[in-house]
Amino acid sequence: MGRGARKGSTGGGGASKKWQMNVYDRTEAMAIDVDRGLCQSRDQKGWHGCRSNKGVSGYGKYYYEATVTDEGLCRVGWSTMKAKLDLGTDNQSYGFGGTGKKSFNRQFDSYGETYGLSDVLGCYINLDDMTIKWSKNGVDFGDAYVIQGNLKNAAFFAAVCLKNAELKFNFGDSPFAYPPQGGYQALSKAPSECVVESTICSNAAQVGPAKRPPNAPYAIIIEPSRELAEQTCNQIKKFKKHLKNPTVTDVLLVGGTGAKEQVDTLMRGVDIVVGTPGRMADFISTGKLSLVAVRFFVLDEADGLLAQGNTELINRLHRQIPGVTSDGKRLQMVVCSATLHSFDVRKMADRLMHFPTWIDLKGQDSVPETVHHVVLMVDPRKDQRWKQPGNHITTDEVHAKDRLNHNVETPGQSPLIGQYCPTSDEQVYWSV
Repeated sequence: MGRGARKGSTGGGGASKKWQMNVYDRTEAMAIDVDRGLCQSRDQKGWHGCRSNKGVSGYGKYYYEATVTDEGLCRVGWSTMKAKLDLGTDNQSYGFGGTGKKSFNRQFDSYGETYGLSDVLGCYINLDDMTIKWSKNGVDFGDAYVIQGNLKNAAFFAAVCLKNAELKFNFGDSPFAYPPQGGYQALSKAPSECVVESTICSNAAQVGPAKRPPNAPYAIIIEPSRELAEQTCNQIKKFKKHLKNPTVTDVLLVGGTGAKEQVDTLMRGVDIVVGTPGRMADFISTGKLSLVAVRFFVLDEADGLLAQGNTELINRLHRQIPGVTSDGKRLQMVVCSATLHSFDVRKMADRLMHFPTWIDLKGQDSVPETVHHVVLMVDPRKDQRWKQPGNHITTDEVHAKDRLNHNVETPGQSPLIGQYCPTSDEQVYWSV
């Protein structure tokens, strides 16, 4: 039967009653929705795959549908548990791609016709005569493969491989767009003695516990300074007033304050932890703060954190946080920075995040066409009226404490940190 387990054996994790795509049996860039029927990969360069949580073995004729819901490259078909997730590239899986090619053991041959957005692929497996075939929008392309004799007793799972594409599966819990003919039945209707549960149910080293300890928050937010941590925590307190069911608990972990009260708060149970690197690292290393349930990892002012030398700490925390929660949800990482496009921040994001979405609130510097600009060249060494301004201009006092040096003579140096402001009669004044 390959590496599957008969129905009732969960392989160390709870078996789902429904046929779904397996969140634990996928490559790193394959995303699966909460209903576990929609698969998506946004990697434009590589293929990423996934298998279903159940397979069929023994006897019977089975069918499922896959609908292309976004442009991209797809391969869909059948796979044993021993197969690679790159469908159709070894002798354990059979695939049919959008380019009109069938594939087995990395042998790609013409079959059927091409398919794309909105097309519905019918995937058939006949365990009685050991054949596999596909259809497109109800048009049957005929037998594509006779299953290899050495796979006669193997369990076959629905499988997909995507490159910058999206596909939605229907195993029979919803009406088929093109119901199969010839005695084929939905995978979800397969008799129990033919259903095989996937043994890939979890990985204890990468999956969080089903029951959350009280000192294990859902989110941690790291700030480079105590002041920023306090500001963030204050904002959380303002927002959480509007959340009643369930309520949200938080704690601030910073130095300069007693640790006992912070530990007591943690042990009563928290959802969000905000803190500085030093105190956070201390609590984690001593077991006061657990990362086993973290779903959101937030680095605020990331450029500042990196400039302080916290790169290794960030890497270590990221390694300690489970990549997948017990309910199959992946870690979400958020990086905020005033210099978001800096080399160090981008390098860190590429290393720790899977295809991050960049949100630039500033955008490219630009000047509206309606603004009229005038440039007035002033040489402060020749025109020194700025030393005794006759009409001081009131400003927001941003530079009120700047030190002015009236005796600067070195070319290239500015004698003041301020702003020259021409008036209507072209006299020049300075403001701070």
